[in-house]
Amino acid sequence: MKKKILIVDDDPRNIFALKLTLKSRGYQIESCISAQVAIQILKENETDIVLMDMMMPEMDGYEAIKMIRNTPVISRIPVIAVTAQAMPEDRQKCLDAGAQDYVSKPIDVDQLITAIEKLS
Repeated sequence: MKKKILIVDDDPRNIFALKLTLKSRGYQIESCISAQVAIQILKENETDIVLMDMMMPEMDGYEAIKMIRNTPVISRIPVIAVTAQAMPEDRQKCLDAGAQDYVSKPIDVDQLITAIEKLS
């Protein structure tokens, strides 16, 4: 059975595209449009990997990842940062926040699948 992935993105179009792509490859997908809701979902449901948009209103992905890392029951769930920021220092900022990997938008599907499989 393929992994269960939580997509966290404030843009429903991004969620739709990622869901379509990942479901077609056999992954189980859950999604939400806010980091606060994502934290609750992670606490209440078994999740294998999180795809976290880094630029969201209210609580951005950096803060959300730090909160995940500081919450014992969910601290070990792998997070892949997803961001339009594509400079090397942006990648490092995501990793410093606690993400295991990073993919930039527009998303290269092969790169995303490689990142997911690496964490599986």
